Amino acid sequence: MNYGFVKVGTAVTDITVADCKNNTQRIIETMNNAAERGVKVLCFPELCVTGSTCADLFYHTTLLNAAQRSVFEITEATCGKDILIAVGFPMQQGSKLYNCAAVIYEGEILGIVPQTHTNKYFAPAPDCSTKIVFGGREVPFGSNLIFSCDNIPNLAICVEIYEDLWAAENPSVSHAANGATIILNLAAGGETIGKADYRRSLVSVQSAKLSCAYIYAGAGEGESTQDMVFAGHSVICEKGRVLAESKLFENTLLTTDIDLDRLMYDRKKSNNAFADDYYKAIAFSYKSTDNKLERKIAQYPFIPDCIQRRNEVCEEALTIQAMGLKKRIEHTKAKSAVIGVSGGLDSTLAILVAAKAFDLCNRSRKDIIAVTMPCFGTTARTKSNAEKLCESLGVTLRTVDISDAVKVHFRDIGQAEDNYDVTFENAQARERTQVIMDIANQTGGFVIGTGDLSELALGWATYNGDHMSMYGVNASIPKTLIRHIVKYAADNAREEGLSEILQSILDTPVSPELLPPENGDISQKTESIVGPYDLHDFFLYYIVRYGFSPAKILYLAAYAFDGVFEYDVIKSWLKIFVRRFFTQQFKRSCLPDGPAIGTVSLSPRGAWSMPSDAIAAEWLAELD
Repeated sequence: MNYGFVKVGTAVTDITVADCKNNTQRIIETMNNAAERGVKVLCFPELCVTGSTCADLFYHTTLLNAAQRSVFEITEATCGKDILIAVGFPMQQGSKLYNCAAVIYEGEILGIVPQTHTNKYFAPAPDCSTKIVFGGREVPFGSNLIFSCDNIPNLAICVEIYEDLWAAENPSVSHAANGATIILNLAAGGETIGKADYRRSLVSVQSAKLSCAYIYAGAGEGESTQDMVFAGHSVICEKGRVLAESKLFENTLLTTDIDLDRLMYDRKKSNNAFADDYYKAIAFSYKSTDNKLERKIAQYPFIPDCIQRRNEVCEEALTIQAMGLKKRIEHTKAKSAVIGVSGGLDSTLAILVAAKAFDLCNRSRKDIIAVTMPCFGTTARTKSNAEKLCESLGVTLRTVDISDAVKVHFRDIGQAEDNYDVTFENAQARERTQVIMDIANQTGGFVIGTGDLSELALGWATYNGDHMSMYGVNASIPKTLIRHIVKYAADNAREEGLSEILQSILDTPVSPELLPPENGDISQKTESIVGPYDLHDFFLYYIVRYGFSPAKILYLAAYAFDGVFEYDVIKSWLKIFVRRFFTQQFKRSCLPDGPAIGTVSLSPRGAWSMPSDAIAAEWLAELD
């Protein structure tokens, strides 16, 4: 299976201006190399058969005839290669000269696409497609041709040429609206200082706003340097993301994988495509649709690889959280904000956000009431970390030991104190929520929730316990990102001793601490029960953000975590994730308010809508 992926590439070859025979051989050699690497769609630069700098030589019949012969030779060479290519060449039709791309597959010219926005040598594309006689046979000709693959779902290719991208009204807008998921641009433009950055941005933005993959192949070394130099800059973008980019002044074969499922999911949600009768669909089929993935799949999709960008994301997240809380404080005229602080990651981030929000409000941090509520599972380490954290941040600390209250509750409902079942655990969580709610009433404030996105996805929260608050600042931040935000706060801490405290919290295993410790250490480790958050956040991202099937998510996870988790281990935790994600929806249907931070959120108010009684049978069956 290809799981929605198709391997694509750009090929910038060394050319000799006006030497069609030499250029053709290099095009064929590069195409053969690409085919061996499994490339299915390959884009060459504009006018690569002749060179784009032939100027007045384009008017010469000798050059035009040589270019036509080259296209025939290249077409014949594609037989048995199972690769679709787009090659640039000049072509005369009647009295007009066109800058064209020949789209070729398996010894057949599927269509010829002329440039729409042209320079002085070439005529613009006609308003609608037609058929022309080329090499003794009829070939579709026009800018509105769409090449659709019969056996790779959602693979539909359109072509534009250089200036078409730079124009205010470019053909790619219509191409995408009419179903093209991949747009090829055969380009040739001289390089100037700063132009590469602009070009990259242009290609990226175009792919983002059209929810497509945009493949830009720029002419390179070998073009005439009489008045300009060509850099061979190629860029492949998918929905705004640069997947692959060549170095300037290095002619090369650039390849990557396009995820068609990603593109189609966003298109289905946007629901703004339309169809024009004048678009002509041209069908083709690959002999093999297998795809050996070479594109990088990040283990942590919520976290940028680049350290600088990661720090920027952490700062942005903290600021969005704090600004959301600031508005809620000002709107409710709250005299205090109450947080249950455990010494764990989630409550640590929540109190950091609260401190930032109160600073933005020009309010004393003493109005933040942090409450530690030790009980049967509390360890000395987490209690100490919570106390030191509050002291360093300068907030008001209160300690309420809930052990006696929980024991009374156990007596009232007939629960044995040595029965460590779900009632034993949840009674503590609900008692803690009652305590901080009542303290909020006492002090004229409201409760800040600490639960995170990963816990909400798994339903790892006590209903009407830690599940509830007046404002959940962590509601759309996954556990893997929380760790990085707290680390960022530690690295940039200004308060005395804060960095060391935060590092100690980071080194503490994730735990609700609801079961008694073993020899003073945490006995209940969350990831031993529900699974590694590294995996669960990976599953969460792809099931919510892109609606991927469990089979595809398993394929991606096995690829991304190769050497970290065994395939069967990943599969078992994915089953648990899917099962819990469905059964725990009722907890997400009544979530408190909380700010959206990234593109994945489970807020029932527009971000994620799902019936609480939906079942996971089809999703689990696919894994089996």
